[in-house]
Amino acid sequence: MKYETRLIWVLGITFGFVFFDRNAANFLMPFITTDLNFSNAQVGLIASALSFTWAIAGFLGGLYADRASHRKRMLLVAVVAFSLCSFISGIAGSFLTLFLTRLLMGVAEGPILPVSQSLVAFESADGRRGFNMGVMQNFGSNLLGSFAAPLVLVAIATAYTWRTAFFIAGIPGLVMAAFIARYVKEPKLHDLGTAARPVEAGMRATEMLKYRNMWLCMLMSIVMVSWMVLGWAFLPLYYIKVRHFSAGQMSILMSVLGLSAAFFSFVVPGLSDRIGRRPVVVIFNLIGAGVPAAALYFDGSAYALAALVFLAWSASGTMPLLMGTIPSETIPARYVATALGMVMGLGEVLGGVSAPAVAGWAADRYSLLVPLFMQAGCAVIAAALALFLTETAPARLAQRAAPAMAG
Repeated sequence: MKYETRLIWVLGITFGFVFFDRNAANFLMPFITTDLNFSNAQVGLIASALSFTWAIAGFLGGLYADRASHRKRMLLVAVVAFSLCSFISGIAGSFLTLFLTRLLMGVAEGPILPVSQSLVAFESADGRRGFNMGVMQNFGSNLLGSFAAPLVLVAIATAYTWRTAFFIAGIPGLVMAAFIARYVKEPKLHDLGTAARPVEAGMRATEMLKYRNMWLCMLMSIVMVSWMVLGWAFLPLYYIKVRHFSAGQMSILMSVLGLSAAFFSFVVPGLSDRIGRRPVVVIFNLIGAGVPAAALYFDGSAYALAALVFLAWSASGTMPLLMGTIPSETIPARYVATALGMVMGLGEVLGGVSAPAVAGWAADRYSLLVPLFMQAGCAVIAAALALFLTETAPARLAQRAAPAMAG
């Protein structure tokens, strides 16, 4: 239990700084667009660039980690590399330079989530796997990457320049690399609970698609990554250009996303351990439609709007379930990193790449309202898909099995 807890916090904080760097371009975009004269379409392409290479690197990195069993080594290399990419972003002088830099950052960051989640899956007790994987993926990433990042980065960019903000964003990753080297160990493979196939079972990547949960999680990953990336990329611009909030108000409204996700990283996966994965994913995905609805239609104060967005962004708590916990409880244990990389990869390529690119084009052609309507539709579709999930929570499966055994 002691190592399990330590692992979660080291990896969770590391992934938090991954998202601190990933989101930096979104929060700094109002400053970058003013300086470098980007269009909305270019804003969308920059968001898409990182998602594209993140997806490919995530799948290939997970596949390699499962075959070579060098999870710790991969993690160390990736963390150092993404920190260096943040420094490079700070010297970008054109759209092409920043675009290429974000492509490179995606390559570095992609393997971190599937490899980290596979480590947590193997070190977690059955009754805490959903909770542990939720905390690892959502707590640090949102407390640091979504809550602290807009406050810190916008303040630095306002006081100095957006370039300085990028330089500072890369430092924490190097610190966390030292913690990984010191405290993380290679895991021992074992079964992951009553829903998993044996650890030694063989499986090709294409065979995973025979499991309904796998392709449902892939589809939900696509639309929920779209939901999340559209919010990160276009809410800052919408708040300033359409709602006419100040840069300071925008930074607070965006930081609320991180505060919400950090809080619900405990609540949502924890609830799924107790009442089941399927009902929790259905309910909270649907709640996610409230984020764009509040931004579009609520006319009250910025503080009241922040409260509504805080509650609706709780949908982010389903991401570690559909991208980590449910797949890990569905397929053989030795292929966990591959499965997680596949789910995350498709979500990033088809959701994180296409959604902001299409939304940016539509925003230029029509208005900044279009990306928010797209975000609402993504949440509704994800909730509908979740209705067809097969339950995998060990506690719920045990409850179902108890009457049969008694009989």
